[in-house]
Amino acid sequence: MARVPPPGSFIPDWHRCKESKEYFNKIMHKKKRKNFGLLESPVMPPHAAVDTVHYKIFISGKSGVGKTALTARLAGLNFPNVHHETTGIQTTVVYWPAKLIENGRVLFFRLQLWDCGESALRRFDHLLPSCKEQVDAVLFLFSFTDRTSFEDLLNQIPKWTESSHGCLAKVVVGTKFDLFMHCDIAEKDVRKFQETWRLPVLRSGGEVSDGLGDVAPILNCLAENLWHQDCVRAGAAGQHPQQESMTLL
Repeated sequence: MARVPPPGSFIPDWHRCKESKEYFNKIMHKKKRKNFGLLESPVMPPHAAVDTVHYKIFISGKSGVGKTALTARLAGLNFPNVHHETTGIQTTVVYWPAKLIENGRVLFFRLQLWDCGESALRRFDHLLPSCKEQVDAVLFLFSFTDRTSFEDLLNQIPKWTESSHGCLAKVVVGTKFDLFMHCDIAEKDVRKFQETWRLPVLRSGGEVSDGLGDVAPILNCLAENLWHQDCVRAGAAGQHPQQESMTLL
């Protein structure tokens, strides 16, 4: 059974604090998010240098639930106007600063999001192994307007809880939450799911703002789960979490 780490490793809503502006300005440009390539990273002045931890995140979900749209939202990119299923593997880099409560240490989380179309995964056997290789976390997606996508989580999650993948951080995101007139999933269903699987269920939907408030809950939750996972691993090995890359792609 999956275990949710206790919340509180990071300062909540740190992006709203004045002291965080120096760090968040490095991922913003003219009040919009910067688009980082695979070899690019935020550059801090020497007096404010921070460690960067690297993670690989696989986005899992049925076709049409909004995997590509959520990736664009988290990275601050433009949404696709028309839905087209991803034909292969698409990777997107997201940087997110966070501050630890216990010692005030600031970290830059480098999250490489892997999005692969459902049809492509079925057609090409080599794609899923590539997505699973050295993966650190899985974002399980369902749409609030498609009950079958919610029920499909019962098939998706067990595939990632086998012994070889049992240490992965897991977060569930319900998309299209703003389309409440077409909602096909009741809140009681979500609560029952959380009680059964002990996984955080976050919500996404609506217009994307120029700020960070619409993505902060998801990125903070994901970062906290990843950091907690590293602390557990390091504790089992009698070490401290690594300051630099945990997963190099």
